[in-house]
Amino acid sequence: MNIISSVEFKRPIWQTIAIFTLGFWLSTSLLIDWVIMPSFYVSGMMTQESFATVGYVIFWNFNRIELVAGGLVLTSVLALSRTKFNWSRVGIVLAVLLLAVSLAETYFLTPQMSAIGLHLNLFQTTTEIPTSMNLLHSSYWFLEAVKLMAASTLLNWCWRLN
Repeated sequence: MNIISSVEFKRPIWQTIAIFTLGFWLSTSLLIDWVIMPSFYVSGMMTQESFATVGYVIFWNFNRIELVAGGLVLTSVLALSRTKFNWSRVGIVLAVLLLAVSLAETYFLTPQMSAIGLHLNLFQTTTEIPTSMNLLHSSYWFLEAVKLMAASTLLNWCWRLN
């Protein structure tokens, strides 16, 4: 008796791309925000003069990956909305919002924070944090919270989509 099972769990390719991209993006964001940066802070690296350069290199690379991920998520959501799935406009807005957050972090926040953190005057040794840096950090954490909520919502929708 040969019984052949033909049960398959097929997802459209764009749905799979969206799920993997959102999962990777969320996990790397959480890794950087909750593991790498706090360990730099605890180890005292943030008080070093070269921290602005190191931070810029880390975020320069990660922000470029985020831009690719944002583009993939937006493309996936747009492709899913044009196929047999009735994707809501809220999903498209969330995907555009994710790409906008990545653009803002890449081309505004990271260069500004690095420029403020850089010591251009070698004779002045100040350890106090400028007030504009606190504003930029607040903006960064706000955008990270928006990104986390939007990406989690999209990941949930993509996972449940059939």
